[in-house]
Amino acid sequence: MSALPQPLAGIRVLEIATFIAAPFCGSVLADFGAEVIKVEQPGEGDPLRRFGTPTECGDTLVWLSEARNKKCVTLDLRTPEGNRLFRSLVARSDVVLENFRPGTLERWELGFEDLRAVNPGIIMLRVSAYGQTGPASPKPGFARIAHAFSGLAYLAGEPGRVPVVPGSTSLADYMSGLWGALGVLMALRVREKSGIGQVVDIGLYESVFRILDEMVPAYAKNGFVRERMGADTVNVVPHSHYLCGDGRFVALACSSDKMWRRFAELMGRPALGDDPRYATAVARDRHRDDVNAIVAAWTGQYPSHEVIARCEAGDVPCGHLYSVADIFEDPQYKARENLQTVSDPRAGELVIPASIPRLSETPPRFTHLGASLGAHNEDVYGSLLGIAAGELDRLRAEKVI
Repeated sequence: MSALPQPLAGIRVLEIATFIAAPFCGSVLADFGAEVIKVEQPGEGDPLRRFGTPTECGDTLVWLSEARNKKCVTLDLRTPEGNRLFRSLVARSDVVLENFRPGTLERWELGFEDLRAVNPGIIMLRVSAYGQTGPASPKPGFARIAHAFSGLAYLAGEPGRVPVVPGSTSLADYMSGLWGALGVLMALRVREKSGIGQVVDIGLYESVFRILDEMVPAYAKNGFVRERMGADTVNVVPHSHYLCGDGRFVALACSSDKMWRRFAELMGRPALGDDPRYATAVARDRHRDDVNAIVAAWTGQYPSHEVIARCEAGDVPCGHLYSVADIFEDPQYKARENLQTVSDPRAGELVIPASIPRLSETPPRFTHLGASLGAHNEDVYGSLLGIAAGELDRLRAEKVI
């Protein structure tokens, strides 16, 4: 283990968000040394505690995994004393993460301008369905709505069929958390030079909309509306999922003319490499159904492991479509330690996805799974704010904490 401090050691983050989007930003920051204080409603806590697969300790698997490394305190921001205590925490912190509907914190007099009056250097990440501005900003929304509004869900599924969920209903949440972490880090960098804090404003839909490659310029220039293509990819073929002789699917990505020629050779049909119907990406796209039929006929002759071995020998990217059971058996996942086995006093032994990215000198560290509601009240309010035990008892009895 490196003797260097973690990258975000000394940074204190207040997380008053719920579910996944802004909290995932907190998870990323906590993995790399930030002190993330998760602020939850007394008696209720984050709804994520009850979302997903329940466990014996009362919290769900998704909570235990995604709330890792955070300190958990309770505080009712809507009460006068809760408001005052939160401001005291803000004065001693660097970042606030929130994902309330726009205007909510302002009604509680805890908006950015209110907090900046307490701490001019405070940075606030604001994640909402549609962002803080625009005619849709007051509307509620979750990741599924973001997938729809961004244009992603329209593309997911088979042609002419009902659009499907693009892999995970939480994709936009996790992506917004990643964009949020990037924004917070850039804002911290600015503050290092200027001392000035700022707002990082993200709409859930924007996190997905930004990664839809050439969809926007293609429509603006040519009026091209991309439609559902099933497993296929726009402009490129063969670049899809193909059934093999053992009933398993492989993903194959043949993304250049040179690679197509290599692929034609390994299929034992080298003439296809120079056939004018298939020799160029444009030509293959024009004859997409024919190309896919040729590839499917070839993969169907062999078990999937042999298809992959032949493709690897010909330097054509190919791999199994994995279930989570496959992931647990794969040597690459083991070698990279992507599956982290941890032990927790409440939940016992659990396997969680390991934190990324991998830093050679200051890797992420795991301290604990998602904690119980209010587990760190004494630590935070007592040690950080200096509140005596008797006063904490009163605040608890009055449901301020």
